[in-house]
Amino acid sequence: MESTAVKLNSTLQPAVSQYLTFTLGSEEYGVDILRVQEIRGWQTVTRVPNTPKFLLGVLNLRGTIVPIIDMRMRFSLDKVEYTSITVIVVLSVISDHGTHVFGVVVDSVSDVLDVKKDDVRPTPEMGCTVNTEFINGLATVGDQLVTLLDIDKLLTHMDLTAVVAVQGAAA
Repeated sequence: MESTAVKLNSTLQPAVSQYLTFTLGSEEYGVDILRVQEIRGWQTVTRVPNTPKFLLGVLNLRGTIVPIIDMRMRFSLDKVEYTSITVIVVLSVISDHGTHVFGVVVDSVSDVLDVKKDDVRPTPEMGCTVNTEFINGLATVGDQLVTLLDIDKLLTHMDLTAVVAVQGAAA
């Protein structure tokens, strides 16, 4: 009888997901905390020729070659100098190519947020020329609006093919 009560109580609670939040300029973004493998301070990367501009290069993290993507460049934001609070968030991505690890350079890491499923608003329609496929939705936390990213869709098929090629070439 007790197990039935536990099941009933757990189904009544709203679903909550945790997101690691980071900033790019004055904007706040969040990624599923379960996809975050590591947070590292900024360090210089090894540049790989003939790659997209947003792909800064690669790092060797304990024997794994990790492509590093500048999120400001990926989102067409102004470039800024990296500082002592600039970080690389190492993420695990699942695609048609399999599971891959890549790092994203962000201005700073903010917090880990608990977001109720009911508090996530759908991405507004931006018109057919703006790709918002990689946005899971928008959540309001206090007075801040957080854009929740779907890292599996963050890179287009062409972008991901370039990242996979860089991993293979650098290995």
